[in-house]
Amino acid sequence: MSLIVASQDEYEDLLGLWSDLESGLAMLLAHPGSVQEFTPRVLQYDRWMQDLLGLDADVGLYLLFQLATHSLVGYSASHALVCAVLCDLLAVDFALPRDQRDSLVRAALTMNIAMTEMQNDMARQTGRPSVKQQAVIDAHPTQSVQLLRDRGVDDALWLEAVQYHHESFDRPNVPLSMLVPSQRLACMLQVVDRYAAMISPRESREGRSAAQSAQDILQGSASQSGAVGQALVRVVGLSPPGTFVQLDDFRIAIVTRRSKTVNQPDVAVVRQFDGAPVRVPELLQTDQRQPDIQAAVLPSAVPERINHHLILQLSSPPGPVSGE
Repeated sequence: MSLIVASQDEYEDLLGLWSDLESGLAMLLAHPGSVQEFTPRVLQYDRWMQDLLGLDADVGLYLLFQLATHSLVGYSASHALVCAVLCDLLAVDFALPRDQRDSLVRAALTMNIAMTEMQNDMARQTGRPSVKQQAVIDAHPTQSVQLLRDRGVDDALWLEAVQYHHESFDRPNVPLSMLVPSQRLACMLQVVDRYAAMISPRESREGRSAAQSAQDILQGSASQSGAVGQALVRVVGLSPPGTFVQLDDFRIAIVTRRSKTVNQPDVAVVRQFDGAPVRVPELLQTDQRQPDIQAAVLPSAVPERINHHLILQLSSPPGPVSGE
């Protein structure tokens, strides 16, 4: 389904829904002991996310990648939500059974719950993890599983995906489909976790472009995780909606929608070749005509305020159409 963002109010309402979901998830992750009926609450957030993606997956990705690359506030919740969305899309690509899809997405939402506060702190620190922090990182899968069990989670696949999401299951000449479900979900979660972490900013470094992160995963992965990395590129593209690219005529554009070709999405030009901002963004379909995408661009290269409402309004179809 494609969504028409026809007004500033509609854009603000949609952004508010994603922000409210992120805020609710942040409270759950930071204060799990205070959450009544913990498992139903996680399931509620999962359904909320699915409803928003059902409105328009491209608009959802656009807003998520903007949030992930521009804000350090509530990093843990932002990271979890991005991972959950990517896992939802991967589950469709891999045609996972519904119960496995549910376990994977809920594991993505909660995999770091035992280190939420420290994860938020680390996003704001300039140095590498201390010895104490590294010990928490190493122990957090087991501690997260224990915390989830204490809060009433009894889904074995959910718990096993969290437990093993930092383990390597790569085996030469063994397809991903041959892994047992818990290993397959953990492998998918691990790749998504790495990808989402790469694109997110820290005080000590700027987030890498989504295209650079995807290339790193594809080049550095073998066997099963490589298959997940390839699928991730298939479902979001090398340059997902909400990320910036440089065209081969040196103009800067922001990706608005995916296309059938991973490196030829629809874009909106926001800066001219000389760096001057574009007053009314120009929409291009790079899979149909020149120019081509030459490189990914980090958000810091586009310091001017971007009118995201106008871009989404211009890139909306003339009426609701079936898509995904």
